[in-house]
Amino acid sequence: MADYATKNFKTLLGLPGFSDALLNNHFTLYDGYVKNANKLAGELRDLLKEGKTGTPAYAERKRRFGWEFGGMRLHEYYFENLTKSPKPLASGAPRLAQALAADFGSVEAWEADLKAMGAMRGIGWVILYRDARAERLFNEWVNEHDAGHLPGCAPLLVMDVFEHAFMVDYGLKRADYVAAFMKAVDWDTVSARFEASLQKAGVP
Repeated sequence: MADYATKNFKTLLGLPGFSDALLNNHFTLYDGYVKNANKLAGELRDLLKEGKTGTPAYAERKRRFGWEFGGMRLHEYYFENLTKSPKPLASGAPRLAQALAADFGSVEAWEADLKAMGAMRGIGWVILYRDARAERLFNEWVNEHDAGHLPGCAPLLVMDVFEHAFMVDYGLKRADYVAAFMKAVDWDTVSARFEASLQKAGVP
């Protein structure tokens, strides 16, 4: 079984609103999640082979793996939905914009909700999800990497609101960070996730 590989997001250096120091620190943190996910996966394989699945060591590693894997994958979603050449939502993701307007009353109402969540006190993630069963979009707060996710829902837009994502540049001014994030969203990527969710659900 191949190890997870750390993705290179250095092309984001120079991103308006994000200093290179902040981004490089963030990349290093992400790399740690990848390495820890691989380390735990290897240790779990060894414990399984040795028949030690009933041990506290096995249980603790199983629980910890979700945290490390979630930290790895959510950071990948986050970095992938940022760009130095953003397009407006309406032109970069017109069908998504229509869906947001339908579910929130307007794109502006959706954005106001997302920004308000991003400015809330506490660590976590703010995620725009699509629920395939109900065919609706909504914003959700995920408190930890491995807890609070919505079963069966596809993450479309992921915003990191742990302090490491903004304090180097913005201190405690979370709202300013959220505003910078929104200006850097890669709507092509978010739209592709939305369209993939529609295709998976058989929506033309």
